[in-house]
Amino acid sequence: MPEHAEPITTFQRRGEIITLRIRRDFEASPEQLWRALTRPEDLVQWLAPGTIALEVGGAAQLDFGDSGIVIDSRVTAITPGRLLEYGWSGPGEPARPLRWEIEPTEQGARLTLSLSQPASEDAGRAAAGWAAHLEMLAAALAEVPIRFPFPLFQAAREAYRAPVAFAEAAWTLESAADAAVA
Repeated sequence: MPEHAEPITTFQRRGEIITLRIRRDFEASPEQLWRALTRPEDLVQWLAPGTIALEVGGAAQLDFGDSGIVIDSRVTAITPGRLLEYGWSGPGEPARPLRWEIEPTEQGARLTLSLSQPASEDAGRAAAGWAAHLEMLAAALAEVPIRFPFPLFQAAREAYRAPVAFAEAAWTLESAADAAVA
């Protein structure tokens, strides 16, 4: 992978929500990246079989088959070619807003993925899963689809332990400072 394509991941905790953000550059046009995020025939190459109705309130449905994970939510924001937001939850699960933002770069396009989830859930595991799927996306865009890269997932999971712990510690210090002021 080219050096400029390395993903940059951050974690931020606010109250009972932790948000992870992954930014990654792709050697593909913004239009190619948009299609990969939205068309069923492209989604299946790097994420899962499914459909996303490209309008606010439209269904966002993905089925990860053997894992038992089913995403069944609604599109909450859309700017065609630039922004797509929907829930990353199944029925009866806590809200997990997922936001995709695309911007052009000199070499192609930058994708920023933001996922907010309950702080009680494993944000490092979620980020590692997304790092693996974004690697699959890069391969699909290069027209050489790959299977889920489990070694990359494992390495990313280990690498994200420290940043998640840092976000938790920063939140604890911030909460303690707020309590001292009150």
